[in-house]
Amino acid sequence: MSKVAVVFWSGTGNTETMANAVAEGAAAKGAEVETVQAADFSAAMAPDFDAIAFGCPAMGSEELEDGEFQPMWDDVKPELDGKKIALFGSYDWGTGEWMDTWREDAEDAGATVVDTVIANNEPDDEALAACSELAGQLL
Repeated sequence: MSKVAVVFWSGTGNTETMANAVAEGAAAKGAEVETVQAADFSAAMAPDFDAIAFGCPAMGSEELEDGEFQPMWDDVKPELDGKKIALFGSYDWGTGEWMDTWREDAEDAGATVVDTVIANNEPDDEALAACSELAGQLL
């Protein structure tokens, strides 16, 4: 059985909704799933999981949230070399550029990014289904 972490930060609840869909999708595929707020996750925890899904909305000028998520992300990145990860989040403006930048950063750290999912504002049924499918790619 695969052990999957779903690590996220959410300001409005949109990314949390997506995180729940990822977690439910992984559990439905038989994974042991732990959902963790970004502030509660650290590099020391990363080796405990076979795969990790990270969720963060676009903030500012299309960047990761810098108070809790970015510091956690910077701490965890060295532990991602060779690890399967997925990235997801919501945005309200722009084109989703933050996800392209984030994926590149993850790949530069050596992570295997299986896929990404973005939603404009509140995730619709299509985005939630994509989150559930994203989980299956981690296993």
